[in-house]
Amino acid sequence: MSETTDGYLDMDLLRFTTAGSVDDGKSTLIGRLLYDSKNTFDDQLEAAEASSKRRGDEHTNLALLTDGLREEREQGITIDVAYRYFATPKRKFIIADTPGHIQYTRNMVTGASTANLAIILIDARHGVIEQTMRHAFIANLLRIRHVIIAVNKMDLVDYDEAVYTKIVDQFHDFASRLDNIVDMTAIPMSALHGDNVVEKSTKMPWYEGPTMLYHLETVYIGSDHNHIDARFPVQWVIRPHSDEHHDFRGYAGRVAGGVFKPGDEITVQPSGFKSKIKAIANYGGDLEEAYAPLSCTITLEDEIDISRGDMIVKGNNPPQKDQNIEAMVCWFSNSKKLTPRSKFHLRHTTHEVKAVIQEIRYKVNINTLHKEEDQSEMALNEIGRVSIRTSGPLFFDSYRSNRTTGSFVLIDSQTNETVGAGMIV
Repeated sequence: MSETTDGYLDMDLLRFTTAGSVDDGKSTLIGRLLYDSKNTFDDQLEAAEASSKRRGDEHTNLALLTDGLREEREQGITIDVAYRYFATPKRKFIIADTPGHIQYTRNMVTGASTANLAIILIDARHGVIEQTMRHAFIANLLRIRHVIIAVNKMDLVDYDEAVYTKIVDQFHDFASRLDNIVDMTAIPMSALHGDNVVEKSTKMPWYEGPTMLYHLETVYIGSDHNHIDARFPVQWVIRPHSDEHHDFRGYAGRVAGGVFKPGDEITVQPSGFKSKIKAIANYGGDLEEAYAPLSCTITLEDEIDISRGDMIVKGNNPPQKDQNIEAMVCWFSNSKKLTPRSKFHLRHTTHEVKAVIQEIRYKVNINTLHKEEDQSEMALNEIGRVSIRTSGPLFFDSYRSNRTTGSFVLIDSQTNETVGAGMIV
């Protein structure tokens, strides 16, 4: 492996999502980010230029670099979650470009579920609107710790500092009611003209903060993972049937929390058997330690019966064990509603159980954030708190302390469709 590739693999990865109302300029912003950071191919740019000419656009429409579906390009809106990958010398990035329409709430939840940071776009002409509050609520619900408040289209308000300050104050006033967002950075910009996206704007000398790309490159996300409570859901048991590795038995998976080292005493859930870690390895060889979100293989000193869905844990703070769970659920299904006594398969980390909905405690009106009680069903894109009973115990943490072991999906047993995503309270 070349040194360049090696360095690239070792680079820090930041996943971020974009959210904003229709026409706030999310796709243009991402197009600008890719274009100005020289992460576009010539043929992509030529296709965007040709398409812009056909549509009669004044400038090359950079949104066309990200809106991949034909109907997205024709309507000029984002419909599905589009993932884009790019890199700078400092960091690798995965962008989830999510739609702004209220009917695509599930798409936003999907795109934001693995993000470290959310860019919430606000049109400088309109200020903080219901959509802005809804997106901030979802970012907070999904425990996204870092938020960029991107006050876009500053060119349309003559780059006025007073307009920007008023919007930022409005957002902070609303966000003070949220509890998971710990780091908010506001940036005035024009995605169309490239002001403060990659290059510092000369039109807003009053703004002394970072450009968006600089903030994305430098924001510290190391403490976002739970490095205290050690969790390793087993995804695969490796038993090579070869003479060379005749007695090898390894457990492959991704570390969901904490740090594991050779020599550590561990407990396997649900059996409760104890052992010590003999070695930890990945594609590059043996490791001295493994921490979230690293994928690796663990071997133990004792032969224990472990299978997919079991969890290797260590320390004095084991995960909770229960068949009754309380969770916030976002409903994904168009054809089926969530109702009390409805049954599903519940997939939690690598473990799957049958589950029944016991009660809908309340639904959240995601425009006003009010709780609506006495609800008998939840429909597509609705979010609410439900109580669930599972056929066997789950080993979980609250979503607040661990996004991996605190989340699950609900699957319709007839159609195998993913119908809901849950965050354990």
